[in-house]
Amino acid sequence: MSRTSGGKNPESKKVVPKSKVAKDNAVAAASGNGKLKGKDYAKRMEKLHVELVKLQEWVRHKGLKVCIVFEGRDGAGKGGTIKAITERVSPRVFRVVALPAPTEREKSQMYVQRYIQHFPAAGEVVIFDRSWYNRAGVERVMGFCSDEQAQKFLKGVPLVEKAMVESGIILIKYWLEVSPEEQTRRLESRIKDGRKIWKLSPMDLKSYSRWYEYSRARDEMFTATDTGFAPWFVARSDDKKRARLNIISHLLNHIPYKDAPREKVKLPKRQKASGYSEPDYQYKYVPEKH
Repeated sequence: MSRTSGGKNPESKKVVPKSKVAKDNAVAAASGNGKLKGKDYAKRMEKLHVELVKLQEWVRHKGLKVCIVFEGRDGAGKGGTIKAITERVSPRVFRVVALPAPTEREKSQMYVQRYIQHFPAAGEVVIFDRSWYNRAGVERVMGFCSDEQAQKFLKGVPLVEKAMVESGIILIKYWLEVSPEEQTRRLESRIKDGRKIWKLSPMDLKSYSRWYEYSRARDEMFTATDTGFAPWFVARSDDKKRARLNIISHLLNHIPYKDAPREKVKLPKRQKASGYSEPDYQYKYVPEKH
């Protein structure tokens, strides 16, 4: 068997061809000058967080109603992106909705009914970590709904979303696109990392093998629901840091906002002790091990 000058078998290491998604994501990463360093990422994110707070105050000031939907395959980076968005804003304004599996009562309701109750009121930003689009994706692929039910959903959901927009809700839908190679790497890391094992459910393991069924479901979902009044925005997410920065930047550009009027903040003087002294009480302090 022929060998290279270095003594290695050229066939000993097979080269696995990259998927089209992986190639597209690699091109996107290269156009962004490669992987971001931690300090650079933190600096950019800090600026975006300042703008998110400005957006928050404008939403409260004007009584805006914002609804943001995050969809994508398992391991696409939805949770990390949502965490990056909500890290520095008020949970009373930015509210995250991640619903569990429906109860028997909810199964008997109109499908979108359990989601509607979470829609934003004035002065709120509601973020759906997976949404009513479960029916077009996981429910369809994993057999939790019939094909007829999925088709009815795809036909009817644009009408619901149009009603949302016409009621004054700013609806923004994101799909995070991850390559099969990167998804594999992330899911495998969850198996080995005690901090992430909770993210890997039995359903994730079952759905992992059905990549192309999900691709077909996604394609049909886009065709039916990528409308002018509620379009889908796709973010390549193999590079999680860049994906977060790109999505937040897009979000800020998609919702018009200004600096909300507010009075200058100045701390008042503290009152005098007026004879108060700390009590001689045996507090149960937390052990200082760190």
